[in-house]
Amino acid sequence: MLFEYLFLFACLQYNTRSEVNTVYFRYGDNEVAYLRSRDARLGAVIEKIGHIDREVDSNLFASVVHHIVGQQISTKAQTTIWQRMNERLGPVTAKTVTGVTEAELQEAGISFRKAAYIKDFAEKINRGEFDLARITEMSDEEAIKALSSLKGIGVWTAEMILLFCLERPNIFSFDDLALQRGLRMIYHHRRIDRKLFAKYKRRFSPYCSVASLYLWAVAGGAVADMKDYALKKKK
Repeated sequence: MLFEYLFLFACLQYNTRSEVNTVYFRYGDNEVAYLRSRDARLGAVIEKIGHIDREVDSNLFASVVHHIVGQQISTKAQTTIWQRMNERLGPVTAKTVTGVTEAELQEAGISFRKAAYIKDFAEKINRGEFDLARITEMSDEEAIKALSSLKGIGVWTAEMILLFCLERPNIFSFDDLALQRGLRMIYHHRRIDRKLFAKYKRRFSPYCSVASLYLWAVAGGAVADMKDYALKKKK
């Protein structure tokens, strides 16, 4: 179920400009030109797909909670629960979360364990034990380490928060199965190990986040004639 969530999250819809007041990951001609110059295959993918509008969060606290809510469930379930939380709490802030009980959070559809994680996070903010504002000043490595110290937040989730809330430009997550799938599809690999993944990270740096958007799009079927070359499991 966890793998299903990782893939579904990474392959969310792209090229959606219709929503009003929606904030999208910001990138432009400079990033695209650089990636094209570094890699012809990725450049061809960029040409086929065009600009990708990928929605980002605007509030760091809410983004952390949102990611905890979404773990190991489908995107549809995450959206439903998040709507219920906003209806119950109004703005999802440390103050509004600490104003309700874990049982009340569970009434929105959140599991017992996730409700405990969310309450613990909010209480740490209110007690001054975790300085969320400092995350924006940290390097990627420092921010990932700090966020993953929170209950319910792992390295992959921390990386997604940096990309989809803080809009960090150079995030490339080895633990993201859809990124690995996209690499296999574009470059005809049967398996992506850490050494090979690191090679592509160096190639796409310092704009790995933009490369990630296109790899996710490919993994989600954006280029019809591309297939996954993954090693077949023996029966």
